[in-house]
Amino acid sequence: MIMSEVTNNTARSRYEISVDGAVAGYSQYVMKDGAVVFTHTEIDMDYEGQGLGSKLVRGMLADVRERGLKMVPQCPFVKEYVKKHPEYADLRA
Repeated sequence: MIMSEVTNNTARSRYEISVDGAVAGYSQYVMKDGAVVFTHTEIDMDYEGQGLGSKLVRGMLADVRERGLKMVPQCPFVKEYVKKHPEYADLRA
């Protein structure tokens, strides 16, 4: 089983997913009017096809919810994920 962790790298304005301590992917964001605007998501080619993109988005959205924020999914990957998972619809700004 792959050990991965999602963290918010506020210095770089992105959520990162790490596998065994190495950054395997990230999702860039900007803060606008109290909402997290997700602009671009990328998983390193070496880690594609392992479900890390979905795990990254789940972790990001859990953090947004925990912090009481809203989000705007501009990134196509995040937008599609939210469309397929209506349990996150309440987070839309």
